[in-house]
Amino acid sequence: MGLVADPHLVRLINKKGPCVTGHSPDKLIFRSRIAKLPGLLSREVEMRQPLVAGNWKMNGSLASVKKLVEGIKAGLATVTTAELAVCPPYVYIPQVAAMLKGTSVALGAQDVNDRESGAHTGEVAPGMLTDVGCKYAIVGHSERRSIYGESDDFTARKFAAARKAGLVPILCVGELLEERERGITEQVVGRQLDAVIALEGIGALADAVIAYEPVWAIGTGKTASPQQAQDVHAFIRGKLAGLDKAVAAKIQILYGGSVKGSNAAELFSMADIDGGLIGGASLDANDFLAIGRAGNA
Repeated sequence: MGLVADPHLVRLINKKGPCVTGHSPDKLIFRSRIAKLPGLLSREVEMRQPLVAGNWKMNGSLASVKKLVEGIKAGLATVTTAELAVCPPYVYIPQVAAMLKGTSVALGAQDVNDRESGAHTGEVAPGMLTDVGCKYAIVGHSERRSIYGESDDFTARKFAAARKAGLVPILCVGELLEERERGITEQVVGRQLDAVIALEGIGALADAVIAYEPVWAIGTGKTASPQQAQDVHAFIRGKLAGLDKAVAAKIQILYGGSVKGSNAAELFSMADIDGGLIGGASLDANDFLAIGRAGNA
């Protein structure tokens, strides 16, 4: 048996040598340092590939999307470890899918409906997204929750529908500024996770990604330190570990609080941060690629 570690553990990798767990080199992922973890050793180490997913939000045009994707493709070889994904507005998904064909960049959607079909004007069903080549679907983004009033239960139904269609949900969780100031971050994030777990079970998270968005640190002038981000990521992984250690060790937890090329390496060095859900910086190919390179082993 290879090296073991407690549920907070993460990718263990020797940057210059063979994997410390004894896995073959082709399975080496994906971190250039060994996380030093508290507690008793409990299970074989899981190795998690960093994921850098660009959420383009409501931005773009045919011309700008073409330029952005061409720029990403031109620099793709410099990103050697992380998986890259892009989530364009719905109307540009076919264009982006065609341009990304044959590359390693995954395609995602920014949202998805909880129904398979029917009289739901303006909505997009999960099966439609798989039909045009999407791998990922973001659910529960802070803007969907705060601007459009989407509840934890509705988010959980979207999560379930995405999984049923074969999509990988990127489940967003996070607290508002007033919730952070009241000291209830863990209660809020825990409640958001509980809605999904209650509907789908802890095992469903083995086929998903979580993104922590400190809403208070987005566009407020306030910033979350890498340690503040790590603290919440560790809480999330620890909560899941209390229900299923294997799921907790496997799941990628992304950080979604204004990640940039200048801070990505420090954020990604944290033991429980497995990449980023990138907003504004994903609209610039050079910035997006710089964030992707921050995950290089």
